[in-house]
Amino acid sequence: MPEPEAPSASPSDPSASAPWWHRHVELIVVILLGVVSVATAYTSFQSSLYGGASDDRISKSEAAGTEAESLYLEGNQQFQKDAQTIATLQQLQASIDGGDPYAQAQYDALYFIAVSATDLEPAFQAAADQDQADPGFWHDPQSDDAYQQSLFGAYGDEKDKSDALRKEGDALGDQGDQLGFYTALMAITLFLLGIAAVVKRPLMRWVLIASGMAIFTVTAALTAMIPFVWVGF
Repeated sequence: MPEPEAPSASPSDPSASAPWWHRHVELIVVILLGVVSVATAYTSFQSSLYGGASDDRISKSEAAGTEAESLYLEGNQQFQKDAQTIATLQQLQASIDGGDPYAQAQYDALYFIAVSATDLEPAFQAAADQDQADPGFWHDPQSDDAYQQSLFGAYGDEKDKSDALRKEGDALGDQGDQLGFYTALMAITLFLLGIAAVVKRPLMRWVLIASGMAIFTVTAALTAMIPFVWVGF
């Protein structure tokens, strides 16, 4: 016995006369789920890359900071040695002025051994020139800018490098956190679209779709404002 044919939709059937997006809402939801899923995966991937880039910069900053501290300790150690040398030379100079016949030889020997020709000696010469211009005031060779730069200039450069890397790492970390938040918002969109796929009431279905896509549109725009980070950072 032949089975009865299913009744065909008549022109008066509301489903036949409905707009195409009403008749193919399941397909629309599936497409939107695919788009949002890809965008969520991209945002999550970029968030992880930003986190890795932030950790890399902070690690380099800490290494540069350690190197800067080492350079500072080295420069400060030399500064203390030079201070002792200057104090001893002043004592010998007082002995020379007092007529000690052996003080000059000791002065010359200490000056030759302990006074660096590239660092402290130019500072001595600069201080001597200032003493001649202003005899009423003793000018400390260690206050000379060129001398200070020779001892602590490398420390300053490395410290600036460390601070710059730290600042860059913190900025990358903040952007990574933003992308992580955007990933969570896109996950909410996926949740709403998933509910819309099973809800039968058309009005509720479109409310869920509209709400989810509104969240996604704003989130996608904010995500697009954050620059792309390559795998190599």
